[in-house]
Amino acid sequence: MRLVLSTHQVTLTDAILEHLRSRIEKIEHFNSRVLSASVTLERDHQRFPEKKFSCALRLSLPGRHLFARDRERDLYTAIDMVTKKIEQQIRERHSRFKARKHKIATRLKMALRAIG
Repeated sequence: MRLVLSTHQVTLTDAILEHLRSRIEKIEHFNSRVLSASVTLERDHQRFPEKKFSCALRLSLPGRHLFARDRERDLYTAIDMVTKKIEQQIRERHSRFKARKHKIATRLKMALRAIG
């Protein structure tokens, strides 16, 4: 998986990079078909004085891409919240796919019962 990282008014330290990589690896555990992840870290003190840090994450997957953004006082908390949102979207997508498969199988069973 390719990781694209961009920052705006944030100094990227080794600790932040390691924290981000560990969270991305956790996301890869949920869905191994991730092609790339694009992360944007920003510090904004003018628009949102109480929430200084913003983290945006876009995952490129086959089909529709997933996107999440969060603003928090702490950068690490913002990264954690964004990864939670993405994990939830992956779970919903997987559940929707499984439900569709079950619906098709149910229709096929009903059709076979009607015939026989």
